[in-house]
Amino acid sequence: MTAIKHALQRDIFTPNDERLLSIVNVCKAGKKKKNCFLCATVTTERPVQVKVVKVKKSDKGDFYKRQIAWALRDLAVVDAKDAIKENPEFDLHFEKVYKWVASSTAEKNAFISCIWKLNQRYLRKKIDFVNVSSQLLEESVPSGENQSVTGGDEESVDEYQELNAREEQDIEIMMEGCEYAISNAEAFAEKLSRELQVLDGANIQSIMASEKQVNILMKLLDEALKEVDQIELKLSSYEEMLQSVKEQMDQISESNHLIHLSNTNNVKLLSEIEFLVNHMDLAKGHIKALQEGDLASSRGIEACTNAADALLQCMNVALRPGHDMLLAVKQQQQRFSDLREHFARRLANHLNNVFVQQGHDQSSTLAQHSVELTLPNHHPFHRDLLRYAKLMEWLKNTDYGKYEGLTKNYMDYLSRLYEREIKDFFEVAKIKMTGTTKESKKFGLHGSSGKLTGSTSSLNKLSVQSSGNRRSQSSSLLDMGNMSASDLDVADRTKFDKIFEQVLSELEPLCLAEQDFISKFFKLQQHQSMPGTMTEAEDLDGVTSSRQHNSGTPLPVSSERDMIRQMMIKIFRCIESDLNSLIALGDKIDSFNSLYMLVKMSHHVWTAENVDPASFLSTTLGNVLVTVKRNFDKCISNQIRQMEEVKISKKSKVGILPFVAEFEEFAGLAESIFKNAERRGDLDKAYTKLIRGVFVNVEKVANESQKTPRDVVMMENFHHIFATLSRLKISCLEAEKKEAKQKYTDHLQSYVIYSLGQPLEKLNHFFEGVETRVAQGIREEEVSYQLAFNKQELRKVIKEYPGKEVKKGLDNLYKKVDKHLCEEENLLQVVWHLMQDEFIRQYKHFEGLIARCYPGSGITMEFTIQDILDYCSSIAQSH
Repeated sequence: MTAIKHALQRDIFTPNDERLLSIVNVCKAGKKKKNCFLCATVTTERPVQVKVVKVKKSDKGDFYKRQIAWALRDLAVVDAKDAIKENPEFDLHFEKVYKWVASSTAEKNAFISCIWKLNQRYLRKKIDFVNVSSQLLEESVPSGENQSVTGGDEESVDEYQELNAREEQDIEIMMEGCEYAISNAEAFAEKLSRELQVLDGANIQSIMASEKQVNILMKLLDEALKEVDQIELKLSSYEEMLQSVKEQMDQISESNHLIHLSNTNNVKLLSEIEFLVNHMDLAKGHIKALQEGDLASSRGIEACTNAADALLQCMNVALRPGHDMLLAVKQQQQRFSDLREHFARRLANHLNNVFVQQGHDQSSTLAQHSVELTLPNHHPFHRDLLRYAKLMEWLKNTDYGKYEGLTKNYMDYLSRLYEREIKDFFEVAKIKMTGTTKESKKFGLHGSSGKLTGSTSSLNKLSVQSSGNRRSQSSSLLDMGNMSASDLDVADRTKFDKIFEQVLSELEPLCLAEQDFISKFFKLQQHQSMPGTMTEAEDLDGVTSSRQHNSGTPLPVSSERDMIRQMMIKIFRCIESDLNSLIALGDKIDSFNSLYMLVKMSHHVWTAENVDPASFLSTTLGNVLVTVKRNFDKCISNQIRQMEEVKISKKSKVGILPFVAEFEEFAGLAESIFKNAERRGDLDKAYTKLIRGVFVNVEKVANESQKTPRDVVMMENFHHIFATLSRLKISCLEAEKKEAKQKYTDHLQSYVIYSLGQPLEKLNHFFEGVETRVAQGIREEEVSYQLAFNKQELRKVIKEYPGKEVKKGLDNLYKKVDKHLCEEENLLQVVWHLMQDEFIRQYKHFEGLIARCYPGSGITMEFTIQDILDYCSSIAQSH
């Protein structure tokens, strides 16, 4: 430890002009053993500063570094933990408590003893030494290795005093007179003793000689005492005189204090009175406005609003302690309460009357809208009511019970009014969708005394029959059944689209305007992220019962958003059901109308969600969109089901299958409707289902066909599908387009080969025998030597197929193909051209065999390729 102490003194403290007095090796209590040293130091310069320094060994090398230092004056408590038993733990309380564990109890005790001595010598500060043995707190007791530092060195420094100039001069003179003092100390001491005795004798003689002077001094002292006594007597008299003056001054001071206290109290009282008068005095004009103000005129409403605000300020004033115990304050508060109750009741009655009157006034305007597809405009009513918005806010803050009652009454009156308006509006829409009154009755609608009413239940029994007359060729082959939309043209669908769009365009601003009005009039906060949605199953009458609030307690923001949504649901409770009824009608008129409705509804939902994704309008339209999507899916499923139920005629040729034409119509209509639509993905999924159904059922019909060859059914219908997909360029059906083209090509080739067959049958049989002999190993030029295949036999077979017979056979073939193919697809010339090519290929094959097997015989066919071309052209032109 001595070596460490010496190293620390040399490396850390000497450069800072400090002296290390004590050291203890410690580590923090309760943590990993990271040792360090606590050092007690003093500065070598005055004034002396005492510090406790924490020194730690560097992580990067074998040297020590100064980490932190505390001034001893900041030390409040030294806790040794146990004054009796040996315990290496101790605490030092600086700005916070530092817990240490010393390497040994002896080092801890030596360090604490040094701290106590430094405090006693330099600071004299009240440091609490807790759980420390009394032996350590005795300054005279040395302590281990610190004795030489804190005991000897410090005491020697304290006893040493520097000689002044006179003392140095006297010592020098004495030393000069006694040069032998250094060599003979005893002689020097005897001389000094003798001189001291001489000085003592001289002092005694001097004292005895001065006795006379002492007597004179004593007399003077006696006289001085007498003078002092006289002065004391005069001072006593003066004190008695001043005592009375003091009493009078005390009385005056006390009186002044009471006057000052009275003035202070008066000023405070005046301040309190002014505060109450200024803050709790309501002007007579405001009182009159609250009691008798006209709530119908704009000026009266403004006066009542100002008066209500002033009353609210007076009622909400923050009274100081004790004010509420004053009788005048209690009376004024009671007066304010009576005024508030009276005005709140008067305001609620007036607004209820306004709500009722609005219902009557608005009903008178329904007749003019009954023949037009428009909804009545509520803007004037909203504009008039918004004048009361501030008063409604006042009512909400002062009497929540009446405010709640007004909201319920408003919902009751307006829900009945909107229900009448919306019902009539939808009846007009249904009439316009179905056309004339006669047609309306067909779909379950009827008129009575100019009042439009709907028979919703009859819509559920409605069914639309297809005309079964789309194409004359296919009508005789298939029992069309109930194919929706087959009897309506594009104009009818466009008309329906416009009507449906107008319905949504009328409803959207109506709902948004009403929601905005409710928010402003009833002072309810709207927000983009209103949580949750209200379903029809929820209790609409629970708008107020679900909120158990005391009167005057406003709703939190989230509850206000819920209240707006619930009010809108109750006011417009009929919208969703009426929209679903209208959608059902449109779907029954023409199932393809679901395409228009899906696009329009998706667009309006997208628009509503951009404005407020949790608004009543967005939620309602979203629910209706689900119904529209189901109808759309149902339309697709019905088309696939109708494909599967198709029955073909056994007596007529098939031609283009009706569901193939229906798919073309559907795809063309869908592409025009879904152009730039938000829900293109739904259509792509429907395309995939439909095209798969078309492919499967085309093949099914082709397999069942008896009148028309299978290849013709497949060829014509897949050609039609390929043409449709190529024209419409539907990106999601690219793979199906390629598949349709491949199927068309394969079956076209198959039909050509099958139909053409062997037009020169005997010639075909002859050359098949030739090819058989060659295959058996006979050389081609030796085939003519075979009895059955000699030149004579060949000439005999060729003579059986003169040009006239060939043309006749081709003409019969053309008639057969014409009988198989339908006119709509116009594939006759394509098939005929391919048959011509196939016939020419067979002709060239026969000529090749003649040239190889009968060389130099001069045998040729009785018609040429040019003759074939002429025959085919002539036949095609003649038909």
